[in-house]
Amino acid sequence: MVKKRLQNRIAESRLALPVASVYAMVVWLLGGLIQENLWVQFGLFVLAIYVMAQMNNMNALIRIYSRMVSCSFIAMSCAACFLFPSLRGGFIQLCYAGTITLLFMTYQDKQSSGLTFYAYTLLGMAAIADIRILYFVPVMWLLTATQLQSLSGRTLSASILGILMPFWVMSCWMVWNNGLSSLPSLVAQWDDFNPILDFTVLSTSQMATWGLVAIAAITGTIHYIHKHRDDRIRTRLLFGFLIWMDLVTVLFLMLQPQLSDMLTGLAIINTAPLMGHFISLSSTRYTNIYCGMLLAATLLLTVYNLWTI
Repeated sequence: MVKKRLQNRIAESRLALPVASVYAMVVWLLGGLIQENLWVQFGLFVLAIYVMAQMNNMNALIRIYSRMVSCSFIAMSCAACFLFPSLRGGFIQLCYAGTITLLFMTYQDKQSSGLTFYAYTLLGMAAIADIRILYFVPVMWLLTATQLQSLSGRTLSASILGILMPFWVMSCWMVWNNGLSSLPSLVAQWDDFNPILDFTVLSTSQMATWGLVAIAAITGTIHYIHKHRDDRIRTRLLFGFLIWMDLVTVLFLMLQPQLSDMLTGLAIINTAPLMGHFISLSSTRYTNIYCGMLLAATLLLTVYNLWTI
């Protein structure tokens, strides 16, 4: 019988998510929830927590009762508190989380054109906020074929229609309001992808937050590769999807560090399930100490970022 460490008792506790939620509320209050009137952004954050919980529940990403996927998402998001005022960033993060959750529901179903359409409609909505998120679409198609095994002519067509739907609705709305003036500037973002590799555009808070998320991603990935045999094949493939998306997001950051704020939100979505799996299902003296160190680093980074915003 595996001995349960402190990290396991916390991971399996029914109080973990309520406590994390109270912590998030405190951080948001300190981050300007009331003073800067960030209620819409906070609402998007709460919806993202709900979507992450549903992603875990519907797919049984962690084979025991645990709310560590949502708690990990809360902890990393609060550490990136300098992103709280960004309405666009919160919207993109929520749409991306919804896209991943819906795509997971298409596993091995090549007839799931409806779910695929809705998933990519959410991604199209995110693209209205920043069209460069569509650079992830070819990667998602490839992973849908290899990891989710649900890519077919029907689902591919549904994904294209889903991406185009928000733009079609927006174009109709613009025509109704006598103009398409903002559409060229939106599409022009597509060409704004010149590899600059200039990391001086990143602030200390951004670099420190990326360092924390990267450490969490590496930790979760190594742990999952080591322990994946204990999970069902379906779960392995879903985590494979997240690991590859995490890697692509990091490569995207290396090419376009000026998009750090948007990419941070996406990386947190990809990393939270990996970190939740690590905290819940590792149980050694060293991982217990390591989890404590990560928690301390997260809290210190949150305090630092709150102090600097």
